Amino acid sequence: MSMKLYVGNLSFQTTHDDLQQLFAQAGTVESVNVIEDRETGRSRGFGFVEMASKEEGQSAIEQFNGKELNGRNLNVNEARPREERGPRSGGGRGGFGGRNDRTSRW
Repeated sequence: MSMKLYVGNLSFQTTHDDLQQLFAQAGTVESVNVIEDRETGRSRGFGFVEMASKEEGQSAIEQFNGKELNGRNLNVNEARPREERGPRSGGGRGGFGGRNDRTSRW
């Protein structure tokens, strides 16, 4: 059974290939996903690595948690299931930037 790992505190220059090569030292890497900003395409500073087995995942945590990569100390632990979020609102402003048309004195 595979194990999905959260990898945080990544340098914005860290690539998919960087993580693939690093985590391959601990075992078989099933997948790598560096999370990017939708608008800019720039790394958001974290990602996920899926190892082929729980043993390899645990070994990766022990080897790489706190290890320096591209000038940053990695934060590596078992990924938690994604929490469902409700629909996004406009920050409580109703989409009008806080302006109430009925009481506006513009």
